[in-house]
Amino acid sequence: MSRPLGADASLRARRWDILVLGSALPGLVAAVRLARSGLRVLIAEEEAAARTPALLREPFLLPGGFGTGAVYACLRAVGAPLIERRGLLHDEVAYQVLLPETRAEFGAAPRTAQELVAWGLAKPEAAQAFVSTLERAAEASLAHLLEGEMLRRGLRVLGRGVVPRRDPPLALPPVPASLEEWLRVQLRGLSGLAESEPSPEAAVRLLGAGLLGAVRFPKPDDGLRGLLRRRLQALHAEFRTLGCPFQLVELGAHPGLARLGPGDVWLGRALVLNAPVACLGAALRHWEQDVPPFLDAPSPTHRRLSLHLRALREVVPEPLAPRALLAGAVSERGPSVVTLAQHPSSRGSRFAELVATTIIPDEPDQLEAAAALLDEAVRTLMPFSERRLKASPLPPRPLWDDESAVLDPPAQSGWPEPLDIHVAGRRPLYHLPREPVAGVGVEGELVLGWRAGDLIAEELA
Repeated sequence: MSRPLGADASLRARRWDILVLGSALPGLVAAVRLARSGLRVLIAEEEAAARTPALLREPFLLPGGFGTGAVYACLRAVGAPLIERRGLLHDEVAYQVLLPETRAEFGAAPRTAQELVAWGLAKPEAAQAFVSTLERAAEASLAHLLEGEMLRRGLRVLGRGVVPRRDPPLALPPVPASLEEWLRVQLRGLSGLAESEPSPEAAVRLLGAGLLGAVRFPKPDDGLRGLLRRRLQALHAEFRTLGCPFQLVELGAHPGLARLGPGDVWLGRALVLNAPVACLGAALRHWEQDVPPFLDAPSPTHRRLSLHLRALREVVPEPLAPRALLAGAVSERGPSVVTLAQHPSSRGSRFAELVATTIIPDEPDQLEAAAALLDEAVRTLMPFSERRLKASPLPPRPLWDDESAVLDPPAQSGWPEPLDIHVAGRRPLYHLPREPVAGVGVEGELVLGWRAGDLIAEELA
């Protein structure tokens, strides 16, 4: 760690079994798994991140059907009550893909094949062959995601038990030229990658997951993060916000942090870095603190920009699905893809809460301009909305707990390659890197947290 503490620090220290530093999705899932194993867990999140509106932090898509898919498997793994799981809504259509001449829907396999034919994207036989092959490949990739090799520890690999190495999931079937742009928009919008392309295996999982449709939360101001927080509170895990500088410390073999100003110390038997390590390092430098070598990492090159808009329901086109992907110029560097999600409003059925998201180069001086272009991209779908559609100001950017930071993984290091989450080979220190699973989207983040929680619990047993 950056600095060992003297014996007098014991008088100021609070201790838990696990200290999770950061509030990104994988760490919340890992925290639930750790708390369910009987460990005392503290989640420390930056104040700016905690104040970010919940809608802006929700995944665009939760693919799956009732009881099927990686999302439902994860909900069962975190012990989500059956009544909550049954209360989720299921949409046969996962999302729409909006192109200049088409607005084809993607969802259940038969419907998707019909859409491709109806919009002139493929002939009937070609559409059926493509969707059927994708469906079979998606089943293989789901099994690999849930049961295969996710995390590595030495010569052992942790999945659902230790399983023999299997052949990788099937790659995408041959893509007709007429579908290339349609698929490109989906892969760009659904993955968490900056500029690189998902691996063939990740592309299969990313596309195939939507063939099961999508699940969504029916109540306003609720979502996946809210469900995970309720689970943690039910398991007596603690949340604390950090609104002041801190330094990473250790007392004996226990890592943790010391808040500068209050002077108190938070320690765990293990420390889980659930924030971009480069952002953590930059924050420590900003506070003129020593930066450990394991925080010396490439800085994020892009960021996820999300804009909240409130609309009168009457201006939202009826044919627009609850989730849509559209190509739009939100950056001077070239075309990008915007995801647009509709959420129920706490103000009643007359209103709709919209979240538009895109990935842009991380250039702080261009953020407001990109937000204006994102706003314009939404308004093109809702002509004559004028004063009936209003965008909210962008929230403050977190300094270190910044889950909107995006960095592509090194070449040839993405899923399905097993990950090592140990930091510098030291057992008490773990890192949940989102980059290697970014090509699989939200499913990759959920399973990463699930497996990481199990591995850490096993090592601390």
